[in-house]
Amino acid sequence: MSLSMTSVKAPAAPGRLGEPVDAEEMQRYLQLLDEWLRARRSELDELDQAALRVERTAEVTSDLTLSMAIWQAVSDRNRRLLEVWDGGRVLRQQREQLAALVWGRLDEAAAGGLTVSLPEACRLSDALAGQLRVKLAFDPAADAQVSRVKAARASIERLRDQLMLEPPGIRQQWEPAWQALAARVADASARAQRGADIGGLIEPLEHELARMERDLIVGNAQRREALDALATARSMRAALERRQEALAELVARTVRLVDPAPRYAIPDVAALGPVPSTPAAISEYTKKLERVSRAMGFAEAEYREAVDEHDDLLALLEALVVKARGLGVADDADVQLAEQQARAVLSREPSPMPLARQLVTTYQSWTDTQGRTSA
Repeated sequence: MSLSMTSVKAPAAPGRLGEPVDAEEMQRYLQLLDEWLRARRSELDELDQAALRVERTAEVTSDLTLSMAIWQAVSDRNRRLLEVWDGGRVLRQQREQLAALVWGRLDEAAAGGLTVSLPEACRLSDALAGQLRVKLAFDPAADAQVSRVKAARASIERLRDQLMLEPPGIRQQWEPAWQALAARVADASARAQRGADIGGLIEPLEHELARMERDLIVGNAQRREALDALATARSMRAALERRQEALAELVARTVRLVDPAPRYAIPDVAALGPVPSTPAAISEYTKKLERVSRAMGFAEAEYREAVDEHDDLLALLEALVVKARGLGVADDADVQLAEQQARAVLSREPSPMPLARQLVTTYQSWTDTQGRTSA
């Protein structure tokens, strides 16, 4: 439980006894004193109601009675000050009178039998209000401690939920630490309920709760990252194994089809061994998979280029034949012979590529030469 307003402090009084007060300082003081009286009266009313709610009126009756009496005495003196102040129309005589009213003694009967000046009465009222707050456990510091204990209990519950998400082995490692923190939170809560000052206990407890929560969250995130990395490594390995099979078929086809064929070793994925389980090893393994992938990519490009060149020569020869027919020279003996020689070389397994290039070029030359002659 907490009060709706915090305790206010009395303003500093201007001047000194026997000397005229400064008019501007007096004006500020009267304004602040009026605000203080309003706030203090509301505070005392709330404290009175709080004492009734918790059935502790008997413990604080004398303090409440004295506080009310002092407030009334200050209020009476404030009215007298305002009368003399007269809206600021004051000369030296009135300013001397104001100083006497501020620093002179209040009426003992009105001030609960105390012989005090106005500033002393205000300071005493502040002290009594603070004492009442402590007795009723409404001290702002006590309220803050209660809030911190509540936050600590919430942290313990979050930690409990977090532990339930951990694997059994990890949970068992953290369980003793959680039990110890839970016991400390319970002890701090019990002390706070008894009204004890737990300022020295709650701060280190908050740090340890925050550290454990952080470590659990970070550990969980790291395990998730490790699982993701493991899944990625396994997926990469499976993809490379499929690429290795396809590359082996491409190499066999290239060697069968062309001569000379590229001579690059096919990376063996199996030589890397099984996928490891620790984060550091997985990271290193993934780098090896990436190197194998780059090596496969290079080999695939080289073997594919060799096969594509053979296919391109065949396609070019077919296009040149169509051109020769269009020019009317396809049946020329030299042109036919050049076509037969090119096709014969391209159909060999493996096909000698330097000769195949030369023969296709020769056919193109015969086609162009005879085309010009017939034109």
